[in-house]
Amino acid sequence: MNLLPKLHQEFSQKEYWDTFFKKRGSKAFEWYGEYPELSGHLHKYIKKQDDILITGCGNSTLGRDLYDIGYNNVTNIDISQVVIRQMLSQNEKERPDLKYMQMDALDMSFQDDSFSVVLDKGTLDALMPDDNPETVAKIIKYFNEIHRVLKLTGRYICVSLLQDHILKILLDYFPSNNWMFRIVRCFEAEAKTSENGENSLPVFLVICTKFKTLPRKILELNLTSGDKMERFETTDDISRQIASVQEAAFVCSGLKKSSIEGGEVSLDLCQPGNPCPRFTLHVVETAPSARNSQYAAFIVPQGREAEWLFSTKSGRQHLAKITKTNRLAIVTMHRGHTYGNFEQVQSELGGAVCSLAPSDLKNPKIAYLSLGADVGARTVKHEGTSQFSGPYVVEDVTVDQNKFRRLFYLSSQLVIQSEAKLKTIKTRKGPKEIVDLAHLTCKHHIYMSVATSLACRDKVKGSVVVVGLGGGGLCSFLGKFLPQIRVTAVDIDPEMLEVATKWFGLSQNERLQVVIQDGVKYLEEIAETKQKFEAVLFDVDSKDTAIGLSCPPKQFLEEGVLKNVAEVISDSGFFILNLVLREATLRPAIVETLSGKFQIVVSYRLAEDLNEIFVCANVKLNKDTLKQKLGDASRDINNFFKKHHSNYDDFVEIEEYLSNLKIL
Repeated sequence: MNLLPKLHQEFSQKEYWDTFFKKRGSKAFEWYGEYPELSGHLHKYIKKQDDILITGCGNSTLGRDLYDIGYNNVTNIDISQVVIRQMLSQNEKERPDLKYMQMDALDMSFQDDSFSVVLDKGTLDALMPDDNPETVAKIIKYFNEIHRVLKLTGRYICVSLLQDHILKILLDYFPSNNWMFRIVRCFEAEAKTSENGENSLPVFLVICTKFKTLPRKILELNLTSGDKMERFETTDDISRQIASVQEAAFVCSGLKKSSIEGGEVSLDLCQPGNPCPRFTLHVVETAPSARNSQYAAFIVPQGREAEWLFSTKSGRQHLAKITKTNRLAIVTMHRGHTYGNFEQVQSELGGAVCSLAPSDLKNPKIAYLSLGADVGARTVKHEGTSQFSGPYVVEDVTVDQNKFRRLFYLSSQLVIQSEAKLKTIKTRKGPKEIVDLAHLTCKHHIYMSVATSLACRDKVKGSVVVVGLGGGGLCSFLGKFLPQIRVTAVDIDPEMLEVATKWFGLSQNERLQVVIQDGVKYLEEIAETKQKFEAVLFDVDSKDTAIGLSCPPKQFLEEGVLKNVAEVISDSGFFILNLVLREATLRPAIVETLSGKFQIVVSYRLAEDLNEIFVCANVKLNKDTLKQKLGDASRDINNFFKKHHSNYDDFVEIEEYLSNLKIL
């Protein structure tokens, strides 16, 4: 597998290691592999003419196996006299030159520069169960002895599971003492333990080469099944890479024999040398059913990953249910990478997908599902950087034969900031794609437009303020849907005005103007002028990820700001708020604040999104009358869509909408 896993959520390594060593018991050598599993790596670093010292040999057959294929200069040492006697009696007749000696590896009697290879299979792990000061001192003594008995350019080769404290002492000692440092992952040893029904943990071969001096630290790593080494600048980089592989392996081994706590586990797969994820895998489980398939993988076409079904935990759970799968691995692809066809992607993912399957999988052939026969595509139209939102990208994607343009902030790549449907028109120069301004792709914009329509329904002319421009889709649509009104869009970010104009078809005129200003400051100034509006809409995202409020920023819900909103809307007007919460516990306080500033507060929560639309008014309204009028406004917007779209379907399901309205 040439993809490197990185676990998304925090993971307690210590907890897993404690459990692992309790279960391991006395079967130590099985976890590190024997000669057949290690030979492919050992032969690269050990020559037949080398003088080889195996420390802590125990009853391992490794020395005997090397001897039998022509490594004639092998010396085995162990602190146990019993083990040495046992190994001598087993080998002295058939292998008279294979040496076994009782000796403490921390205090060896060999002369300096006696060996060209010191081979350690699990000995370091056994010697260092913890990082207590006395243990660390013992390991430093062990390393000093290795340094002494090895010839210049000799190699210390260590087979280890590389617990964090063991990796740390290796990285602290050898690179700092002019040793070239390299780690290779041993997939064959892992596969062997898995075949034996044990939890397969990453096994590593550490190769430290002794030099008199090096111009700089040489730190190399290969965590794939190929031969290419990746060079790193710091020991911290090495530690992070090893930890990511271990954490993912811990999860995979746990998933083999148990269900998923919390119903979902997520991890990234990266290519060597590229920290940007190539794939993200979400593994979800549903209530097991004998009628369902045990396990399958679902490949999400490029450009579709931000949709509710794939970007939210509830959506992914729903996908597992409708595909009738007890465990489903949902795979998304990332922008910035090139992918082959469906079969090529399936082949590339094979090892990772198999590692996440339950151990009792009855059908070894894993089904790969998708929305179609290809992996989709995205076309990047524009990339830029905003001083407020950071890097962003505008890209076109095709969904069910319809083409859409989307704006993403790269700080939150699974959230579509703005979306517009594209349509093809005829021009003298041939067909041309333009944004369909009479179409709303964001569902929450539909319900904000319904409330805006009600606010302006009986007005010959009126004024509306939209705080939050984005791609300008909502503002452009309101200009088409309600031609009698004047729309003022307010946004703090001048970059968004350029994006909306160039890529989303926004056109300023006497009925649609954009003001580049902080929305809070704008409302404060407007309140002072006593100017009135039929509607004030908040559709502005929050940049603060530290709290569970995605929209709007928390300052927009402060009492002073809401007081200004109440002052600038007319008696028959509405304040229309798009609220997006990642933390549901914030909602009661927000509702209480709204209820304290407005005479009536109505909410509608979208079924497939986190969005909740609040409609607030300064005057008390009869509940039944309000519902009736919102129903009439819904019919108005449905009739508008029917007029402008040949493949019309009700955008607002009026009965469902009215029955789920909550008057607070």
